[in-house]
Amino acid sequence: MHKAALVFVIATLHHPAAVFNAPSEHTWTHAVLPLYTPLTHHRTSLPVLGRRGRFLPVLLPGRPNGHSGWILARRAQTWKTPWHLLLRLRSKRLFVFKGRRIMRSFAVVIGKPSTPTPTGRFFVEEAIILPSGALGGPDAFALSARSNVYQEFEGGPGQIAIHGVQGIGGTPGTAVSHGCIRATAEALQFMVHRFGTGTPIDIR
Repeated sequence: MHKAALVFVIATLHHPAAVFNAPSEHTWTHAVLPLYTPLTHHRTSLPVLGRRGRFLPVLLPGRPNGHSGWILARRAQTWKTPWHLLLRLRSKRLFVFKGRRIMRSFAVVIGKPSTPTPTGRFFVEEAIILPSGALGGPDAFALSARSNVYQEFEGGPGQIAIHGVQGIGGTPGTAVSHGCIRATAEALQFMVHRFGTGTPIDIR
């Protein structure tokens, strides 16, 4: 007997979407998800956690880490992806799954004890191809996770990312970063050509 295929539902906004605390328009949080992401200006995409009537529960970016809310289903188009990521902090390895199958795994740099990589359910907020020679190149995945130590970092919101070691250094399999996940160029090239915004990642 075959196991059912493992897929994740993603909601890509086609209009800005109000965020609700419950599947009711009377519970508006006064937050509105923007149509476009701040860095790459791609459509905002969020993992869907289920459905109730006209509402979709979705994972949300930012603080508190791993929080969720409800949006009106009519504000987004839903689609499915088999791609998802698992980062195991103890082994310092990032696993790339397609459905239930591990396609690749990579040794990575994680946060040092004083600035640990946060744990929880997150997603790729933006996929970024960096300019040649850029720090942290060649590519980066800005995650929905935020540092539990830094409220801001170098002018940004303390956002956690998967990025390269270019100009930064770090040996895969060590814990020396400010919380971000540093990967080799090989790992980033493998990932950036297969999935992007909205892809779920579980950090344990």
